[in-house]
Amino acid sequence: MTLIAGEGLSLNLGGQRILDQVDIRLEPGEMLGLIGPNGAGKSSLLKLLTGLHHAERGTLRITGRAGSDLTREQRSRRIAWLGQQREVHWPLSVETLIELGRAPHLGPWEQPSAEDREIIERVIEQTDLRSLRRRPFNTLSGGEQARVLLARALATEPQILLADEPIAALDIAHQLDMLTLLSRYCREGRGVILVLHDLPLAAHFCDRLQLLHQGRTLAVGSAGAVLSAQHLKTAYQVIPTSAYTSETFAIPWQRINHPG
Repeated sequence: MTLIAGEGLSLNLGGQRILDQVDIRLEPGEMLGLIGPNGAGKSSLLKLLTGLHHAERGTLRITGRAGSDLTREQRSRRIAWLGQQREVHWPLSVETLIELGRAPHLGPWEQPSAEDREIIERVIEQTDLRSLRRRPFNTLSGGEQARVLLARALATEPQILLADEPIAALDIAHQLDMLTLLSRYCREGRGVILVLHDLPLAAHFCDRLQLLHQGRTLAVGSAGAVLSAQHLKTAYQVIPTSAYTSETFAIPWQRINHPG
C-alpha cells in the first residue's frame, strides 16, 4: 500500500502561493529527499503532509485513506514529525522526552509497558544517547538535541517519518549515523521524507529525489536524473564546474565504529 499519495496539492499562505499543483508519492521501504533552494516550498509541503497546513486544492491519501478522514490520534500513530524547531519548554530529561514518543499508543495516565520500555531502550542505543539519558534536554548542544528528537520520533514507531533538515546541526559522523539509521528504518517497510540541503548526502542515501523550485516540482526521480546540470542551473542559479561529473555526488568518507 502506498504510504502517501498527493496529487495537485496547492497551498496559499498570507495571500501568497507557496505550493502550486505538486504531486508527491511515498512507497513502503523508500526514503524520499526533498531538495531545492530556500523558499522553494519544501518545509510547507512537509507541514501539509502532517496536517499542520491544509491544501486549497488537490487530494491527499495517507496509507490508503483520505488525509481529511484521519483523526489526530490516527494521524499521530501513522506519522511522526521532526521539525526544525527544537524548543522544549519543560526541563525534561532526555529519557523522559523520548518516552513521550510512545504517547500515541498509550491511554490517559497509562504508564509505558515492558514492550514500550524495550522500544525506548532500542532507540536510545540506535541514536547513541546512552551517556546523555539523564541529562536535561536544555543543557545539550544543538546536535545532541537533534538526536534526542529523532529518538522521540522513532519511539513512536510510525509508518511514516517526516523530517525537516534533520542533519543541519550535526557533525559529519552523526550526519552519517542519522541517515544510515533512517535508511535502515525504511528497509523495515516504513517510509521517510526528509528535507536536505546537502546534495551529495541526498544523492547517496535517498532512493528518489524531488526537486522543488518556486513552489512546483522541477524534477523527481533518481539522483542522476534530478541533479542534472540544467536542473541545478534553473533551481540554484549555479553553473557546474568543468570538474563536474556524476562522481561529484559520492561522499568522500565513511563512518567507523558506528554505535548502532
